[in-house]
Amino acid sequence: MRTKPLHPRFGQIIDNVDLRDVTATHLYPEIRDAFERHSALLFPAQELDDAAHTRLAELFGPLENREAMAGHDADFKVSAVSNETKDGVADAKSLHTLDLQANMLWHTDSTFLPTPALINILTARIVPLSGGETELASTRAAWADMPEDLRAPLQNAIIWHRLSHSRARLSAELAQQPKMTRWPDRPWRAIWPNPVTGEEALYIASHSFAIEGMGGAQAQDLIDSAIAFCTQEEYVYTHDWTPGDVLIWDERAVLHRGRPWNYEEPRTLKSICCSVTEADGLNSVRVLAR
Repeated sequence: MRTKPLHPRFGQIIDNVDLRDVTATHLYPEIRDAFERHSALLFPAQELDDAAHTRLAELFGPLENREAMAGHDADFKVSAVSNETKDGVADAKSLHTLDLQANMLWHTDSTFLPTPALINILTARIVPLSGGETELASTRAAWADMPEDLRAPLQNAIIWHRLSHSRARLSAELAQQPKMTRWPDRPWRAIWPNPVTGEEALYIASHSFAIEGMGGAQAQDLIDSAIAFCTQEEYVYTHDWTPGDVLIWDERAVLHRGRPWNYEEPRTLKSICCSVTEADGLNSVRVLAR
């Protein structure tokens, strides 16, 4: 594979691979190794339809199917991160658009689920004339640099996560929607060591609302300070989308957010998350029932 750095601290660009050709024995081992070591991968100028997108994701692990996790009989579908609906572009003040805007908070996907996500494989189908970028921040690089006064209380912390917590920062009505409240609060250990490299990353999100054994205001201050440190310019990569780009990142070690655009213009990205398995270090962050 031909590679070059995506960012000075993390990530690689791989520009001579057609992801439709990747199989378990052809190119996937090299891609998986790069994923573990660099946390984010960009593959420009791809032509992934939903079927090819799904085949690629299945190499990384179980496809995340939130409806099935919630106990519904639902087949897996590739998620559309989009302001397009069956009736056209969603109104800028609608709950649909507010939910997209909640993704503009720095977050990690699926920290509120029974099994968190390993990876997001995101590809652009329709992009606006300007804006609508996706930003990544390495919590592995930031954790390595974090000052001791901020690092020490997080080292052995257990952080609680709730989806409606992040949505409530934009809209109380959005936070009260059934899809936002159906998941019980979820605890995870704050530090996720990579099982391949041994490097640690801070596991945190805008969904984080409490730290075990710490007062509510103190915990939120620490969470906010940690996210602010991790999302300083020196740890952030901003991706300006071109249709066909495929951006992959490690949910165990990367925060991300979307950026605003003119909501009268359509923007459609397609996303698949895969769930972590024991081989991905799940036991290192799992909090056993007490």
